[in-house]
Amino acid sequence: MKIEKMTGAHLDAVAELERECFAHPWSRESLKETLRSGDSLFYVAEVDGMVIGYIGMSFVLDEGYIYNVAVEKSSRKKGAGSALIQTLVNYGKKNGFAFITLEVRESNTAARSLYSSFGFIKVGERKNYYSDPVENAVLMTLYF
Repeated sequence: MKIEKMTGAHLDAVAELERECFAHPWSRESLKETLRSGDSLFYVAEVDGMVIGYIGMSFVLDEGYIYNVAVEKSSRKKGAGSALIQTLVNYGKKNGFAFITLEVRESNTAARSLYSSFGFIKVGERKNYYSDPVENAVLMTLYF
């Protein structure tokens, strides 16, 4: 598996991952615009030249806000999610971030466990944050 910075060449594959993984996926155009912004960072995980996962984050000064982490269903539990998260954690450490934070569905125990393994802790909730189905978001933050 190879982790690399996302480029425009990855947009179609990442947009497909969005459709596969999320009830309300980002459009290709939204991904493209956000990728171009100077305050966002995206990485992809590839196996044999095929994108199997991605992670995206915005940052403001020393604060990181993870947008999404997505891994195709057939590639889950094989280390891609961990590798992508580790890449952002390393970036945060290297660039003097105070923290990286994210929201995750309350019922997504696998993701919550993965984030916890990197030192993310629960810092709050957003009631009825998600739809399809309606569900609370758990706010998790990694402090450096």
